[in-house]
Order: sequence, then structure tokens, then C-alpha cells
Amino acid sequence: MEKIASFKVNHLKLNRGLYVSRKDVYNNVTVTTFDLRFTVPNKTEPIPNPALHTIEHLFATFLRNGEMKDKIVYFGPMGCRTGFYLILFGDLYPQDVYDMVIQACDFVLEFSGEIPGNKPEECGNYLEHDLHVAKSAIKTYKNDLINYKNFQYE
Repeated sequence: MEKIASFKVNHLKLNRGLYVSRKDVYNNVTVTTFDLRFTVPNKTEPIPNPALHTIEHLFATFLRNGEMKDKIVYFGPMGCRTGFYLILFGDLYPQDVYDMVIQACDFVLEFSGEIPGNKPEECGNYLEHDLHVAKSAIKTYKNDLINYKNFQYE
């Protein structure tokens, strides 16, 4: 079997950042998958599940209500818990979504109250959330994204 694209990235050289993971074209429609890498793989702790779940709910709510909502295909966590995939329609680059990602981080950092979609009829695991740890992960990610602007895999 062919090795998939994400396994070809050297995770020993990967830092927090905003990367293009892949671009796919089908019937002349381009879809861009972004890698929002929140932790340094194999060096820093992965995001705990409750915080990962909270970030997913809040980021997805922000993105699907924002100016690019018609381009959003998917936002969700990586199985390794080191970040998230953001998939959008279009032939896009990190600079095209950078401001939106920073705004989504600010949304999470400023958020208080009930997590959107956090009722048993809306979520299959509605009890597993941690806003405090989610905000900590977001703060670290945002600071590194602003300070280092890692946009390209090594």
C-alpha cells in the first residue's frame, strides 16, 4: 500500500504551525486540507481529550458562522491529539486562513458560558469538556503561530 501524505511528514522536525497538509482536486473542485499543529509531536504532551473536544466544538462553531463559512468542509481533531485538520473548498494557502485561525483562537480565549452543542441530544460525548485546558492549549498555539509563523513543512 502507498504511504499516505500525512505519514510522509517528518514528525521529528514538526513544530506548532499552520500548514497545508494536502490539496485534492475532483471534478475541477479543489479542496485544501490544513494541518493546525497545536503541539510539537513526540516532544510535548498531546492535547487531553476533554480539551480537544472543547476546541473542536468552539472552533467549528466560530468557523461555520464566519466569513468563510461557505468554504468550510470540515474541522476536527487528529487522532494523535497534536492538532486539528481544517478542510476548505478552494486552492488555498496558510496566509489565506491565518487571520481566521487567529480570530478563532481569540473566540476560544474570550469564550465563557455553555459550550455550543453540549447537550446529550447534540453530542455523543457531551460530558467530556475542559474549557480551562482548551484555553491553555489555544494560548500556546496562538502565541507560537504569531511569533514563528510556521507555514511550511520541513
